[in-house]
Amino acid sequence: MNALEQLFSNKMLWVAILSWFVAQLLKVIVTLWQEHRLDFSKFWASGGMPSSHSSFVMALTISIGQIYGYDSAYFAISMVFSFIVMYDAANVRLEAGKQAALINQIIEVLENPDLNPEDRLKEILGHTPIQVLAGGILGIVVSILCFL
Repeated sequence: MNALEQLFSNKMLWVAILSWFVAQLLKVIVTLWQEHRLDFSKFWASGGMPSSHSSFVMALTISIGQIYGYDSAYFAISMVFSFIVMYDAANVRLEAGKQAALINQIIEVLENPDLNPEDRLKEILGHTPIQVLAGGILGIVVSILCFL
């Protein structure tokens, strides 16, 4: 089997991608429900409910557990990296988003006429712990359902 065939037949990868897709689709649905508007840009956006990063890595991790066993080194490695990604989403990236919001406020106060609006920093970078938890649970559920 060549590399391309192996890539397309990798169930663990496709389960993770499916979980990411579902999480991103849910962001559009959550926006529609909360704000009563259909915003397809949320499909490609980072941040928001649920965390697609968490969903993606947890789906991969559970898929690895389903195939290689929950006592395998592969599962342990994947779980450690999943926790790192989820911690980063809920802490480091969330704080970076708060800093971006503050810097954007400073820019407004300075009223720099040479500054383009496109130069503003992206404020929604991370997730709240609830968004990360929801994404992780979504990834677990998608993976288990795909391996039934």
